[in-house]
Amino acid sequence: MGAAGSKLEKALGDQFPEGERYFGLENFGNTCYCNSVLQALYFCVPFREQLLEYYGNNKTLGDAEENLLTCLADLFSQISSQKKKTGVIAPKRFVQRLKKQNELFRSYMHQDAHEFLNFLLNELVDILEKEAQAAKTDPEIPTPSEKVANGFKNGHANGPKKEPLITWVHKNFQGILTNETRCLQCETVTARDETFFDLSLDIEQNSSITSCLKNFSSTETLNAEDKFFCDKCCSLQEAQKRMKIKKPPHILVIHLKRFKYMEQLGRYKKLSYRVVFPLELKLSNTVEDADIEYSLFAVVVHVGSGPNHGHYVSLVKSHNHWLFFDDENVEMIDESAVQTFFGSPQEYSTNTDHGYILFYESIGPGNSN
Repeated sequence: MGAAGSKLEKALGDQFPEGERYFGLENFGNTCYCNSVLQALYFCVPFREQLLEYYGNNKTLGDAEENLLTCLADLFSQISSQKKKTGVIAPKRFVQRLKKQNELFRSYMHQDAHEFLNFLLNELVDILEKEAQAAKTDPEIPTPSEKVANGFKNGHANGPKKEPLITWVHKNFQGILTNETRCLQCETVTARDETFFDLSLDIEQNSSITSCLKNFSSTETLNAEDKFFCDKCCSLQEAQKRMKIKKPPHILVIHLKRFKYMEQLGRYKKLSYRVVFPLELKLSNTVEDADIEYSLFAVVVHVGSGPNHGHYVSLVKSHNHWLFFDDENVEMIDESAVQTFFGSPQEYSTNTDHGYILFYESIGPGNSN
């Protein structure tokens, strides 16, 4: 990697961003699913900054119990404090902890990057919530949770009503969906809210993220066996249902459902469909109908023709440059190269590198952070 690292430094020259580090991650036997997601999260700058702040506050506490959050904070701190600008780091402690924590990731088989991202974000939230609870029950302990800005001051129980804790992970990634169901008999609308860390979208051949999002929010009629129980009519009724985004997240993570279970085959198949993802995305299926603008900063790419084998790499935008991370290797790519990862317009193609998880950051009005 020494040569590759110096090649990257040469390519960037005096445009190498001040204080930035571009490090490849060593592969410990099919851990590319983990490496590709970690690179996307490292270049999610607000998340990185808050994690490093957490690390700084935690360091003073001596031997705090090791968990996925401390291992991740330690890894990000290790990368950001390197003397060299480029190189390779082995995320050994993090991978060991991950395997210890979840048997799903213990084998050397091909794992799913989206499952890993989901597990990681939920695990980080659980750890932060437990720390905040511990801080409340034992006020003598000056825990880092109290010092981490963005944290838990809104989370104190108010009388018998317990407010959910809003951690900095929530503040970055959490959005709220509202599920609206309109009874076609009495016109009553029932709305149910649910939170999300990412949106999983069904995909079609030769489509775009915008059309996939429209389909996600399209109106569905509930009839026949799917009738809806209307509380006002006190009976099953035909109804119309649709999903809208009530609170868009600061970081919008979109998971393209490229792996589909085929009944006739009795197994999963990879959909290599061409799905265009723009560098700038206008999110219009919101409750307020206000267009929220997002900018693409990372893509986790699945390489391979099937779901049970293959490889993951990531594309990352950092200081207006696009970089390609493939485990230990890091290289600069042209912005125009991003479109080569949209997918294939024909079913059988030699190109098997397809965008799988997209990371967008809010840049427009309505940005709640």
